[in-house]
Amino acid sequence: MTTALVTGATAGIGREFALQLAARGDDVVLVARDVPRLEALAAELRAAHGVQVEVLPADLSDRAQLDRVAQRLASTDAPVDVLVNNAGFSLKGSFLDNDVAAEEGLFDVLSRAVLVLSHAAGRAMRARGRGAIVNVSSVASFLTSGTYSANKSFVTVFSEGLAAELAGTGVTVTALCPGFTHTEFHQRADLDMSSMPEFLWLDAPRLVRDALADVDKGKVVSVPGRQYKAIVTALRVLPRPLVRSRSRRAHRPSSH
Repeated sequence: MTTALVTGATAGIGREFALQLAARGDDVVLVARDVPRLEALAAELRAAHGVQVEVLPADLSDRAQLDRVAQRLASTDAPVDVLVNNAGFSLKGSFLDNDVAAEEGLFDVLSRAVLVLSHAAGRAMRARGRGAIVNVSSVASFLTSGTYSANKSFVTVFSEGLAAELAGTGVTVTALCPGFTHTEFHQRADLDMSSMPEFLWLDAPRLVRDALADVDKGKVVSVPGRQYKAIVTALRVLPRPLVRSRSRRAHRPSSH
């Protein structure tokens, strides 16, 4: 029986990963901050799929709580076969306008947690000769749009490097790079997305199905959606000054 651990499991893409992993028969370890939502999801998965579900409440910006999740991944008695590093959030303001403590919290969840948990899982999986690590990054990782983009760039490049390090060990690493997806992510960040054209939006269930198919194939970078495959292909070849100039226009202060 395969066991998967999903961070940020109670909402959005993380919840969809938990649903689909349980539906295929995986036992699941659910990690998030909201205990009532964790318990409700656990009950739903047990009832619908008859799998074992473990609830592990944790705020990944807290180092002690993060270490508890890392210890769970390192367990030899109850091994984790699939790690989905999905937990994340976004900040509304620009870097210099935000409080630095908020930016540090973003860094801790989006970058440091991915590093720490991938290290724990990667070592344990390598020793067993099997496993998969899925790091949820973003199309933003190919842009230069603030610290969210910078953190996601770390996730993508880090995943590519770890995949190379684990090549031939039976352990795969996939950076999942979605674009705009219909979840509560933007609402939680208080971001107005009403002007975004519908063709740019992805459907979370389809996104996760495609991602899991790419993981099964051992794909290192997974970009869901034809529109985003085309966008990422263009971003990879565009001169970086042009990419940066687009970002500067996006961050230009509005008049008051």
